[in-house]
Amino acid sequence: MDNLIGLVNRIQRACTALGDHGGEGAVASLWEALPSVAVVGGQSSGKSSVLESIVGRDFLPRGSGIVTRRPLVLQLHKTDEGTQEYAEFLHMPKKRFTDFAAVRKEISDETDRMTGRGKGISVVPIQLSVYSPNVVNLTLIDLPGLTKIAVDGQSDSIVQDIENMVRSYIEKQNSIILAVSPANQDIATSDAMKIAREVDPTGERTFGVLTKLDLMDKGTNALDVLEGRSYRLQHPWVGVVNRSQQDINKEVNMIAARRREREYFATSQDYGHLASKMGSEYLGKVLSKHLEAVIKSRIPSIQAMINKSIDEIEMELNQIGRPLANDAGAQLYTILELCRAFDRIFKDHLDGARPGGDKIYAVFDNQLPAALKKLPFDKHLSGQNVRRIVSEADGYQPHLIAPEQGYRRLIESSLQFFRGPAEAVVDAVHFILRDLVRKSIGECSELKRFPSLQAEIAQAAIESLERMRDESKKTTLRLVDMESSYLTVDFFRKLPQEIEKGGNAAAAANDRYTDNHLRRIGSNVAAYVGMVCDQLRNSLPKAAVHCQVREAKRSLMDHFYTQIGKREGKQLSAMLDEDPALMERRVQLSKRLELYKQARDEIDSVAWK
Repeated sequence: MDNLIGLVNRIQRACTALGDHGGEGAVASLWEALPSVAVVGGQSSGKSSVLESIVGRDFLPRGSGIVTRRPLVLQLHKTDEGTQEYAEFLHMPKKRFTDFAAVRKEISDETDRMTGRGKGISVVPIQLSVYSPNVVNLTLIDLPGLTKIAVDGQSDSIVQDIENMVRSYIEKQNSIILAVSPANQDIATSDAMKIAREVDPTGERTFGVLTKLDLMDKGTNALDVLEGRSYRLQHPWVGVVNRSQQDINKEVNMIAARRREREYFATSQDYGHLASKMGSEYLGKVLSKHLEAVIKSRIPSIQAMINKSIDEIEMELNQIGRPLANDAGAQLYTILELCRAFDRIFKDHLDGARPGGDKIYAVFDNQLPAALKKLPFDKHLSGQNVRRIVSEADGYQPHLIAPEQGYRRLIESSLQFFRGPAEAVVDAVHFILRDLVRKSIGECSELKRFPSLQAEIAQAAIESLERMRDESKKTTLRLVDMESSYLTVDFFRKLPQEIEKGGNAAAAANDRYTDNHLRRIGSNVAAYVGMVCDQLRNSLPKAAVHCQVREAKRSLMDHFYTQIGKREGKQLSAMLDEDPALMERRVQLSKRLELYKQARDEIDSVAWK
């Protein structure tokens, strides 16, 4: 099972390296599923000394007030006898520390790098691994000491901030709580036991540690606590005797300190009968044994979490795409496939499989009729304007029966008003198609990783749409011009002859500029223009669809395909230049996937045993 504890240590270390240590993310975190031991205690409770005793090395910063200002994730790895002890920090992975005084300094320096040299705290953990033949396989998390008041240089919220940080670790059901309390204070006032009871009321996750037994007043002892009479836990209390400040000043090493601790309990009148279950060495062993049992019971849930994480990572990798080949042929094929993927989405919008194409119909059904209705024919065919145009058309020779030249000028000038709506229809369809290009690029998941190619496709598609718009404008304006070029004669033949209405030609000639006569001319022209308007209302949408929509579906990317076929390898590579953030994400996911698969295989092998 030691191999399993070591494996859990490696997974926790890798999770921290990948930023997956309890926070939320796209990939489910394993951190909360992995058991560890969180060390909790008030300031100056002897918490750091307990950790150093378990490790057997003097390596933690010391001082008055708040010393631990960031969580320290301490992973202990037992090595073979005779091997050299060393330590590694996650933020300095290539450097081994054999001098533990340098470890202490690096902890202080790394804390200052994150929090400054003041007395502030940070939730970002420091990850430290210790490899030694003198330790047991174990993961301990040293948390800032609980305090009751803020001192000079600390924010007013420091008390609550520390408590919130401690709770965030010990509230997890897979967290084992190591609650450190000094024996020379009333256990009822212990900060560690108070917060441990709040998150673990049954005490099944809590180990109580009593420090400073040797500093109690003469004639007193802590047997009521150690034997569970004054404060009962499901796990036995463990008493420890740490080095005194004098020992620290004299640089008494941990080997000697452990020996003195054993001698203290063995020769103590109060605690001699408990000597085999006291001391930092026993504490390390009992924690390691309990951690083994917890990990063993959690194997099914850990396996489920790993399998879920693997599925999610592979899904995300598939979404962002696998690494690309380097040869030009494969890159050209990739580009063409990505263009086709975009083109399919664009056509789906036009064909109704995706929203957006209906806006084109709205142009034909709403905007075009509204624009035609607003044309100023009433003003253009007013009696005054008709009189002016007819008179100008007659010149020095007044018309005899019907003012044919006047009719033609009125009709031709009226039909020119249709050019505006004709162009507006084309422009409206063009802008909708441009918007669908933008949407289609955004909806094409395969393209998300290639911003340069997105820009190239967008530019090529818009250039094609602009060519189609120009052709569509020519066609729609040609339709308007054709109506002006040849008038429908049958329409006028069906109109009643003015001579019939007037009785004789002379009377009609005398009547040529009367209001009734001019009103009749304007009415006839309006009727003809209305007939043409109905025809254009049907033919303009047909022209726009034929020249723009249908052509965009058929050949939107054809010119682009021709152009990229002529490009060289470097140009193709530039088009497939991925977003650096996406490339980094793929690397991180690949590393995490490799870790989780390895963890799954190793856990499966242990589980089967």
